[in-house]
Amino acid sequence: MAGTLFVVATPIGNLDDITLRALKILRDVSVIAAEDTRRTAHLLARHAIATPTTSLHEHNEAKKSASLVARLERGDHVALVSDAGTPTVSDPGRRLIRDAVAAGIRVEPIPGASAVLAALSVAGLNTELFTFLGFPPARAKARKDWLERLRLLNGVAVFFEAPHRIRITLTELLEVLGDCQVVIARELTKIHEELVRGPISAVLERLPQPRGEFTVVLEIGLMPQESQEVIGEVPDKMSASRRESISALARILGLSVNDVYTALETLRK
Repeated sequence: MAGTLFVVATPIGNLDDITLRALKILRDVSVIAAEDTRRTAHLLARHAIATPTTSLHEHNEAKKSASLVARLERGDHVALVSDAGTPTVSDPGRRLIRDAVAAGIRVEPIPGASAVLAALSVAGLNTELFTFLGFPPARAKARKDWLERLRLLNGVAVFFEAPHRIRITLTELLEVLGDCQVVIARELTKIHEELVRGPISAVLERLPQPRGEFTVVLEIGLMPQESQEVIGEVPDKMSASRRESISALARILGLSVNDVYTALETLRK
């Protein structure tokens, strides 16, 4: 009988943020495929786990996947872990999972800590609708396209950013999107955890030291609640044409025509 590939979420900082089920899986499997075996060794030592590890990262995943799938087919159970958080979320592991599924291997998620959900939970923003965007691209053309995608979003966006690029990214967001509300979460669950909130311009003035890992929660294209309530009271049938009415309402509220139109369509639905 074939084994199971367990996709195990590990702590994003504090090593105690791991589930009892995850610890049991890590103890019971035949091998742990880790993004960085040295970092995973700290977690295993903390919880007295002696399971052997093997490296699986972006540079060797294509080669290693075949041997791991072969072990799974022989009946071994394998745990996949990344350096922090959930594998395949801006981390390696997709190739191994895809190959395991193709071979008919059972793949089972072991949920746990998430920097995305941790940041959203303390953002204080409307998180009923959010988009996760991973890391912004480093190359100019791809980065420009990424910023243009943000312009089309309506709701909350969450992404990761490296410390040496956080200030540049916020400055670009200010230029492209305007002074949106943002929450910067640095070193979540760690000793030096820090949250900075406010308009992008204010956050840039109070930005923490560019060290550690940053999770950014950004509010895009959302109007204040009071403006939505005013728009909601506007009847569909207006004396003037729809376009003229929307333009007039936008001037009264101090909003863009596109914002008013989007709010009207949302309320209509």
